[in-house]
Amino acid sequence: MEIVYKLLDLQAGQEVPYELLLLADPSKSLVDDYIARGKCYLAYINDELVGEFVLIPTHPGTIEIVNIAVAEQHHGRGIGKRLVLQAIEEARRLHAHTVEIGTGNSSLLQLRLYQRCGFRITGVDRDFFVRHYEEEIIEDGLPCRDMIRLRLDL
Repeated sequence: MEIVYKLLDLQAGQEVPYELLLLADPSKSLVDDYIARGKCYLAYINDELVGEFVLIPTHPGTIEIVNIAVAEQHHGRGIGKRLVLQAIEEARRLHAHTVEIGTGNSSLLQLRLYQRCGFRITGVDRDFFVRHYEEEIIEDGLPCRDMIRLRLDL
């Protein structure tokens, strides 16, 4: 299955794929903020939107993957890993030396995926989700409280 990546072009009036973006981050205001500051790459298979990732520059030479999601009907097909690897390649193309990503303490599958793609844990931002989200987030029966920060040096 070939995945084609297209850059979201808000200037051309392209609709923001909130249904995907909100799978990875339930805060529409935060999604709107980093969509405005970054680049959103949309992944298609046969003209069907199957996933997305958003990259923002955070420091000189550093790009952060701030949102990555796969449409629920396409879970378990390896698309998430392909998106992570494509995001890394895009960061490399943009001359980044470091790629960062964060995930919730309760996002066990994502944490495993990121480490399998070469990311290493660099720290924990305690109570990140408590401070930045009005509603409690529960994943697999675990409260999502802390942000696990990971980094990959290119």
